[in-house]
Amino acid sequence: MTDLPPNTQNPQSVDNNHAQELLRKLRQKQGNWVEWGVAIATLQKSGYNPQEIFEATGFEPIQQNQVVVGSQVFNSMEKAGVSEATRSHYSTRGSDVLYELRSLTQEERAATAELCFIHKLDLDGAREIAKAIKDYSWLRNLPEGFSAHVGDAVAYQAWKLARQNSDLAERSRLIAKGLRFAHTDSARKQLEQLLVDFTVVPKRPAPLLPFYRLDSEEELPRILPVVGKFPLTAQDLQAVPLITPIEPFQMVKFAGEQAWVPLPGWQVLLNAEDPVVILANSDRLPNQTQSTKQEVLIVVDRAQRQWDALSYFVVDQGGELGIQWLETESDISILAKLIVIVRPKRILDEEVTKEPWLIDE
Repeated sequence: MTDLPPNTQNPQSVDNNHAQELLRKLRQKQGNWVEWGVAIATLQKSGYNPQEIFEATGFEPIQQNQVVVGSQVFNSMEKAGVSEATRSHYSTRGSDVLYELRSLTQEERAATAELCFIHKLDLDGAREIAKAIKDYSWLRNLPEGFSAHVGDAVAYQAWKLARQNSDLAERSRLIAKGLRFAHTDSARKQLEQLLVDFTVVPKRPAPLLPFYRLDSEEELPRILPVVGKFPLTAQDLQAVPLITPIEPFQMVKFAGEQAWVPLPGWQVLLNAEDPVVILANSDRLPNQTQSTKQEVLIVVDRAQRQWDALSYFVVDQGGELGIQWLETESDISILAKLIVIVRPKRILDEEVTKEPWLIDE
């Protein structure tokens, strides 16, 4: 592969010779994966996009993201302190496992990496316990019998799920899992108690997501730019930028980073104090089992940050925004309340909707 041309977007961040040296090392797979992640992050911060790096090194964009984030987790766990065996293990392998710990704090990353190493967990196991530890950190008070240790956090999740399960085989599996990870004797006693106490505690159902769908033409307004108020000049008219609606929600963009999207005057939107829109694929939403993935609009109200058990909220998940249902009140910072999710309108034949006489016939 040929070298990339000198970076012109941010030439102050890294000189071209240094960039070419980093690209050469990546292309030849010199060093370990942690060094690859640091090198890729350096190049990206200097203006090289993932596609350019891929063409010059063979590292696909998804792989770049994994090693960059994984190396950040590795560095933070080193700072927090881990055993030499754990550090040595993850310095040569396990970028996919460490990537799953990205939403945890520095101390939690270190402790969870130790746990993953001790129990020889793969990325699926790491993802599962990382979620358990994150959920545990949101509890306002530690549950009775469980400590703040990450092993007890995983044990608590297993204990909680076991109590909600009436199937004896699944209940036993969860108890065994909890005992495997439990760190304190008191946590083990809580789990062992379930071996003689078969009381089933019903799981609190998550609230339904507030889906709406655009179903009529009147609900699909068209946004037009405003030139101004008379008197106007030809220059004023020509200064208005061309607007190209973006499907499927007719979103429009003006010069700069601003964009607007048309939505009907539903009462829930009229009542919102500070609503903003987030675009997402439906598979990013919690509790979704549909196989069909589609783009949706998520409307959140930044003014509503008070917890309640019947709503979903926008929270910070390791530097990324996420939609979360908080079963109980916790100390996690709520950024906004989810008020509406809008699916695109179903249109069987878009050409028919443009010709009213076809509909009349």
